[in-house]
Amino acid sequence: MAKLVIIDDLDTEIELMKMALAPGGYDIHTAADAETGIDLVKKESPDAILLDVVLPGMDGFAACRKLKKEDSTKNIPVILISSKSEESDKFWGLKQGASDYVFKPFDGDALLNTVKQYAN
Repeated sequence: MAKLVIIDDLDTEIELMKMALAPGGYDIHTAADAETGIDLVKKESPDAILLDVVLPGMDGFAACRKLKKEDSTKNIPVILISSKSEESDKFWGLKQGASDYVFKPFDGDALLNTVKQYAN
């Protein structure tokens, strides 16, 4: 069973992602901020990370850069998820090392298919 870490500060968004990903049978762990999420990623060594861009404290772009600099986490795919839906935001996210960028509100089937590309 593939393992995921979701880092998002909104419980409703986490629940929506969990529902969308349920058919994939993933082992899902969650964190509400980037610092806690990075620690969780190091502890759990997930197959993929779903990372919100807009977070309290460190934003998702900075968290992605940090994850990509660490030897223990640099090869884990990061899927940025954000309501920041400008192409420039997506470009910036991918430039930070993200594998993919999903716009909110997301389509559940599309999110599941995106995650399957990285965590199966």
